[in-house]
Amino acid sequence: MKNISIDDFKVTKTISLKEIPTSIDLEASEKKKEKELSKLREKLSEHQDIMYAHNKYSVLICLQGMDTAGKDSLIREVFKEFNPRGVVVHSFKTPSSLELQHDYLWRHILALPQRGKYGVFNRTHYENVLVTRVHPEYILGENIPGINSIDDITLDFWDKRFEQINNFEKQISDNGTIIVKFFLHLGKEEQRQRLLRRLNKEKHNWKFSPGDLKERDRWDDYQRCYEDAINKTSKTHAPWYIIPSDNKEAARVLVAKAILEQMNKLKDIREPELDEKVKQNIEMYKEILSKPEN
Repeated sequence: MKNISIDDFKVTKTISLKEIPTSIDLEASEKKKEKELSKLREKLSEHQDIMYAHNKYSVLICLQGMDTAGKDSLIREVFKEFNPRGVVVHSFKTPSSLELQHDYLWRHILALPQRGKYGVFNRTHYENVLVTRVHPEYILGENIPGINSIDDITLDFWDKRFEQINNFEKQISDNGTIIVKFFLHLGKEEQRQRLLRRLNKEKHNWKFSPGDLKERDRWDDYQRCYEDAINKTSKTHAPWYIIPSDNKEAARVLVAKAILEQMNKLKDIREPELDEKVKQNIEMYKEILSKPEN
């Protein structure tokens, strides 16, 4: 398999999505990519078990991408070796009436992972500067003071949201949440093929919605909004990675590799030591448990 540096995919300077490829050749067969992914997720699972016992950090994985980018299958394949108690997935859809009675970050705050666990956001708080920016009329449903029409939603409004999101991520990072954000960078032609496959395969028909085509018509608008959001919110404590996603297997390997690399930077995570009194009597406990019961 091609030797790659995951840092090549991390956003550390201003980027242009048009200049970033949506595919990558890892110079490996599908079987080799699956084998590599299997090794990576096993290491991630082992690390999560130790993190759970250590109980000081949590991990927030944020996944964004255009429709059909492969978010659902990536979650299934990357985290399949995890102990179920160690990872919780949240898929954020259109806000409910209850959620609209709170600020836009409220439902995401409620879903943050507790110490020792991974939280995976399948679509994230960034929908509030992506979908709502392409469709600003959605903002009116939030009932925000001073926002009475689309004309009230200025560039300053979006800049303020970016500042709020940055502050939110900095706060949870300072309190022990490791944040890793991924944009699954899909090509428009590849999306067309995937949508067509949904229609051609009867068992996948349920995934298709005519609304997918309407959103596809806004492709360039979404790309501009993603680019702006990524450039304004990729920080050292909450980095964005742009993952070429035309090949799902390659994307999964890169995401798993990026997460593991971030986790390996935490040098203080270790299993807690036994209480000294327990440790001194461990042979006695073994002896007690070794005796068969009557």
